[in-house]
Amino acid sequence: MKVSEIYNYLNELSPFEIQESWDNSGILLENNGFCERIYLSLDLDYQQVKQFKNNSLIITHHPLIFKGLKNIKNDYVGNILKELIIKNCALISMHTNYDLSHLNKYFVEKILEKEIIKNDNFLLYFKNDFSNIYELCDYLKSKLNLKNITISLAKNMKNSELIGVCTGSGISLASNLNSNIFLTGDIKYHDALMLSENDISVIDIRHYESEICFANSLYDNLQKLPIDIIMCHSKNPFLDY
Repeated sequence: MKVSEIYNYLNELSPFEIQESWDNSGILLENNGFCERIYLSLDLDYQQVKQFKNNSLIITHHPLIFKGLKNIKNDYVGNILKELIIKNCALISMHTNYDLSHLNKYFVEKILEKEIIKNDNFLLYFKNDFSNIYELCDYLKSKLNLKNITISLAKNMKNSELIGVCTGSGISLASNLNSNIFLTGDIKYHDALMLSENDISVIDIRHYESEICFANSLYDNLQKLPIDIIMCHSKNPFLDY
């Protein structure tokens, strides 16, 4: 199948033009223009790429390349790019455009099994039907298969009718939050401190765990294509000990 045909289908599904200005979604690596199968993955790691078959299209959520490359080195990005080139594989990333169009919605509805009450770009909200924030934490641990979960409590706990959520790393959106409870990943110490002082409780749902559903989500949307689609998962760099 032509890579360009798949790209056009993806662009209709989740327009690349809606990505954030700093993002690098789209075609990151071209091959000879054809592919025999599609691999879906949140990210890429070298051992994973070694297992890919030749003449494939890989679609990731996070772009392997964010900034311009002046050279290709023997490092994380360089080694993966060289392996993909040797195997005549193409690479497309669907990042912030897919967050906006599908991923956040999929996470709330399919993973958390909650109804979306409000949609504000990258911020989605669902009803707070938990008796307290600790009950919410237990619920999140069960849905995300987490042994432990990190929480920063608001200085002054307030009732919140809605719970705000953004998969991945959404702490920069906290200033636009219309809730006193925020679920997101990659929460830093000073951000948690600031939000606590502003009476907002933050629960770290982790970056990997909140977005690993990318492959499942996109898989459901690619079933019309006449090509084999393979879901695979890059390794999580963090381990519980």
